[in-house]
Amino acid sequence: MTHSSFQVAHETSQKPLVFQNNYNLTNLHSYSYIPRSSNTAEVTAHALSPHIGAIMQGIDLGASLSVDTIRTIREMLLHHQVIFFRNQTLTPHQHRDFAQAFGSLHIHPVYPTVPDVPEAIVLDTDKNDLKDNALWHTDVTFSETPPLGAILVARYLPQTGGDTLWASATAAYDALSPQMKIHLEGLTALHDFTRSFPLSRFGRTADERNHWADIRNRNLPVEHPVIRIHPETGRRAIFVNEGFTTEICGIEQDESAALLSFLFRHLARPEFQIRWRWQEGDVAFWDNRITQHYAVDDYRPHRRIMHRVTIMGDKPVGPVHAVLS
Repeated sequence: MTHSSFQVAHETSQKPLVFQNNYNLTNLHSYSYIPRSSNTAEVTAHALSPHIGAIMQGIDLGASLSVDTIRTIREMLLHHQVIFFRNQTLTPHQHRDFAQAFGSLHIHPVYPTVPDVPEAIVLDTDKNDLKDNALWHTDVTFSETPPLGAILVARYLPQTGGDTLWASATAAYDALSPQMKIHLEGLTALHDFTRSFPLSRFGRTADERNHWADIRNRNLPVEHPVIRIHPETGRRAIFVNEGFTTEICGIEQDESAALLSFLFRHLARPEFQIRWRWQEGDVAFWDNRITQHYAVDDYRPHRRIMHRVTIMGDKPVGPVHAVLS
């Protein structure tokens, strides 16, 4: 995305936005907001597509952010599902501190981390096997409580390529037929750590195999609803992903394979996507509960380094459980 690419966003209002805490922001494409604690700073957001994505301006993520500004960022995350910030100069410590404003932080069991900042994982194509990023996935769904969200900072970029795509799983759910929605709402699926982190790639030495086995024993396959209800907005989303989902529970294997194949293809439709072209100083913040993403691996042998801090989430709840509770 270039600076000019979001100038087409509709300017619906230049007045300070008043939130009602019901997250019913379906007509919001662009707005200006002046935090109450600031006399000068104006925060603007410009939608990138009808379903997902917005660029926010007027915020220095490395500064001490007011409660109102954090609240505005969270509101925009809930509505746009992934939000982007240009021209940031976050240190790893500032990156972690910004993420902590939204919840407790996750420590990834596999990836290396920034020295002295264990919450910040290093995704370096010269040092890590990142094949698991070059497919549609939702982060860490092999956990009983998958992450709320993640914040990605570009540290070193190839001259061309290395874009990231995000897809809205709520838009994908909304586009299903009524009959398919009913069929999916009572189903659950298994999510398995080994699907993206197989022993064949992460157990090349005896030490690596022992380490892999320890991680595997602490991350056994978990069962999540196929349709997840967002804990804050109440919206439904398809909650299976190619990175970690291995089977639909309670049906025959061939039925499971066919249904997952359909859902994976459906989620990857371009109508539900945006594609982000990284620039130096870019930061992306996405709602991991209702999105998937795909890191395009088209720039080898050039190098790409990203830092990610991940915010811990809650146990996914589906429509059946929500009714019973």
